[in-house]
Amino acid sequence: YIFTWTCLLYFQNDGYRTLSLSGHVGFGSLPDQLVKKSIKQGFSFNILCIGETGSGKSTLINSLFNTNFDDPVSTHFLPIVRLRAQTYELQESNVLLKLTIVNTVGFGDQINKEDSYQPIVDYIDAQFEAYLQEELKIKRSLFSYHDTRIHVCLYFISPTGHSLKSLDLLTMKNLDSKVNIIPIIGKADSISKTELQKFKKKMMSELVSNGVQIYQFPTDDETVSKINTIMNGHLPFAVVGSMEEVKIGNKMVRARQYPWGIVQVENENHCDFVKLREMLICTNMEDLREQTHARHYELYRRCRLEEMGFRDIGPENKLVSLQEAYEAKRHEFYLEMRRKEDEMRQRFVQRVKEKEAILKEAEQQIQNKFEHRMLMHQGEKLKIEKKKKVLEDEIAMFIEKKANADLLQSQASVSTPVSLKRDKDRKKNKGFRLELLCFDVRDEEIVNVHKQSKREREKLEREKNSPREFQK
Repeated sequence: YIFTWTCLLYFQNDGYRTLSLSGHVGFGSLPDQLVKKSIKQGFSFNILCIGETGSGKSTLINSLFNTNFDDPVSTHFLPIVRLRAQTYELQESNVLLKLTIVNTVGFGDQINKEDSYQPIVDYIDAQFEAYLQEELKIKRSLFSYHDTRIHVCLYFISPTGHSLKSLDLLTMKNLDSKVNIIPIIGKADSISKTELQKFKKKMMSELVSNGVQIYQFPTDDETVSKINTIMNGHLPFAVVGSMEEVKIGNKMVRARQYPWGIVQVENENHCDFVKLREMLICTNMEDLREQTHARHYELYRRCRLEEMGFRDIGPENKLVSLQEAYEAKRHEFYLEMRRKEDEMRQRFVQRVKEKEAILKEAEQQIQNKFEHRMLMHQGEKLKIEKKKKVLEDEIAMFIEKKANADLLQSQASVSTPVSLKRDKDRKKNKGFRLELLCFDVRDEEIVNVHKQSKREREKLEREKNSPREFQK
């Protein structure tokens, strides 16, 4: 439909004649066809909520869609930031909306907050990468593909009344090129109106001075340019969320009741909740989806393809098709793989040679140790044989000495009774007293005992032959 009217305007501006239709043709029903197709297909919208624990993220989301979503309570003691995504299917007036809410659990609760934004950046890039991989498939299914790319980021800022925290500036600076950021002051009923207006101005001044690009509502469409221009002046939105109903007058309204009064959620004099809902859901939801695809995703896709080596213009400033770029990159990758393969093969051969040299050296050392041990063993064996021979000689000598000692002992036992009888006779006859001398026979004195026993036998022979001389 847009292309047809563009062509007609082009022909009119260039002086071409136009043809008037004589009857009804039917292409005026194209918008109705698109509406029916979109209603049948349904819409998807993904919201990323960033803020410290207890800043009112879950309450605001429940208030925006007037639904109690199942969001478990988070603690303040998580060591790292985790992202929790939950998808819901909502239906209103036969329009199906697949809503995905991504909550940052534990954001700003750590002592070291230096890398608190990194898990968020990685999650957004992961959704872009998944969509890019689906586009690059040969058999694509983008029509039925569940698009999980983040369309809008609601960044919740604590109502301190002072300047922005360094963590907020650093996080928004790293996300402004990847997602549409809408800053929000949560729990705005905890600050006075005067302080709130000053805080808004100071916040916008700090964002501009630090180069943070937040989402601006489009003003190029005449139907919404006026209201969007006014709403851009209300940024950041100061909101209050609540699902509790309080009776005021004759009707029930969503509000927060305090001892000093009641804060109505949908009262524009109390907070900017209605402005946020109108701008986010009713007026600019489709623009947020288009900005995500045409601006942020295209930037990621271009950078990613350039990293992969694809270019639209070749070295000679000639247009290069995707197929040619793919073939060139494939050839380059093939050569690089061959080079790496050769390097790995050479490295492997070198390491094998080194291992072989080490094994040979180890074998030589083992052989040297074995020969040394064999020589030591032979020397010890010779020493043992010498000692054994000496011991055998000593045993033989000992056996010989023992035999001689046994012989002397037997001879002494035979000669002792004869000498005793002679002594008795002498005592009887002459009255002399003789004493029997006993000798210790030891292994070391066998030879002396042998000589002494020989002299004793000679003496006995002499006494037998000459008894008179013995008496004298």
